[in-house]
Amino acid sequence: MKLYYAPGACSLSPHIVLREIGLPFTMEQVDLATKETAGGEDYYIVNTKGSVPALMLDNGEVLTEGAAILQYLADLVPEKQLAPRAGTMERYRLMEALNYIATELHKSFVPIFNPAYEGAKEAAKNKLTAEFDYVDRQLSQKPYLMGERFTVADAYLFTVSCWIEAAGLDIRQWKALDQYRQKIAARPAVKEVLAEEGM
Repeated sequence: MKLYYAPGACSLSPHIVLREIGLPFTMEQVDLATKETAGGEDYYIVNTKGSVPALMLDNGEVLTEGAAILQYLADLVPEKQLAPRAGTMERYRLMEALNYIATELHKSFVPIFNPAYEGAKEAAKNKLTAEFDYVDRQLSQKPYLMGERFTVADAYLFTVSCWIEAAGLDIRQWKALDQYRQKIAARPAVKEVLAEEGM
């Protein structure tokens, strides 16, 4: 498998999960401005969307969209219990959480990082504050997003929580989220990934 990534981008979450499951993989960095890979390839040939992450499977197929990649990886090594078994209500709860992170949290950062949305930054910060208020309430009741175990949803939530300071927000306003992020950052696989991506 090969993970196409950009340091600190949302591709951080499948990178974490790849380290957690322990299967062999390679990585290729993508310049998101030029859409060129570190090897000089036109990234649009790999992923016509031009975004990261993309996971090239051993058979040459390419899987895109973080939430799909995360679940695919978790299902490769079910004994790691990074996702509940498919078809269970717990799995649908996981999909619910991944969808919330993708559509409410992740996408709310777009105006922060894209200069084209200059006039929308303050509104985006207000929206993120309300959304992280909700996340903080959830984490004040349980150690991980889905309950007692680390799952792929935690890899994704950790990733977007790493952007809080870049949005001009202070994570210390969310005590449970702050403690949670520190706990996730201390996991051996996460420490390894953060070092690899220069974070």
